[in-house]
Amino acid sequence: MIDELERKILNTLNKNARMSFRQAAEEVGISATTLYHKVKKLEKSGVLKGYIPLIDKECVGYDLTAIIALRVKQEKDVEVQEAISKLPQVRAVYEVTGEWDLILICYFKGRKDLTYFLKQKLPLSYVERAITHLVLNVVKEEKRTPLI
Repeated sequence: MIDELERKILNTLNKNARMSFRQAAEEVGISATTLYHKVKKLEKSGVLKGYIPLIDKECVGYDLTAIIALRVKQEKDVEVQEAISKLPQVRAVYEVTGEWDLILICYFKGRKDLTYFLKQKLPLSYVERAITHLVLNVVKEEKRTPLI
């Protein structure tokens, strides 16, 4: 678990991970040296996994988002998860309860890209059933982890 000071640091970095340690320390109300050591501790412990840019997927050509639900042959579930996880179009793989085994969040450059993915890339011999939902409009897509 993280302490209250670490929570404040993470909230500050969540707002703007590009700010300097000096600026972040000022906002949190601690010295830059203390902030530096706390951030290094958070990185080393795996709480803080990295710093990535948030790229608008449509600006780089990914105009189509699909949510794909899969039912997988149970004896092949780990194999399918590993294979699917390597596909660049797949941005998230969730193992879920209920009627479906896996939920995929995928980005595509268009319908042809999606069709090729569904017909050629998915390990279909181990997939018993698939259903694809096309996202019409994104109402909310928050990348930051809430620290409540």
